[in-house]
Amino acid sequence: MKNTYMQKKEDIVRNWYVIDAKGQNLGRVATKVAHILRGKHKPTFTPHVDCGDYVIVINASKVNLTGNKLDDKIYYNHSGYTGGLRERAAREMKENYPVEMIERAVKGMLPKGRLGRQMYKKLFVYADENHPHAAQQPVEYTK
Repeated sequence: MKNTYMQKKEDIVRNWYVIDAKGQNLGRVATKVAHILRGKHKPTFTPHVDCGDYVIVINASKVNLTGNKLDDKIYYNHSGYTGGLRERAAREMKENYPVEMIERAVKGMLPKGRLGRQMYKKLFVYADENHPHAAQQPVEYTK
């Protein structure tokens, strides 16, 4: 009988990938990024181990939202104080906080808890095409 392969955290080889969000839909980019951060694109995927790769998302300010989401989609924050609820429409988020918009979409697709927070730390999002990770020699992700 053949045993299931379980990857050890000492054997993980991490790569760096660049994803260009220009002209792509927000949800499509987020699922692709979450898939790579989780490590599901590797044949050695193990659910309880952080075996994912590093992801750099560029051109976050040029991501698309379909339908009426620019005006209808609302992002909520609460300070914890009475009356501390802040609401921002997707249009405002795209204009002023494009990085946070992509980060929130990806974070919601990762596992909750310690493992998900560890995976989330491997995400780097930039509003334009410039990023400071040239030394890591990232590869353009195509799939």
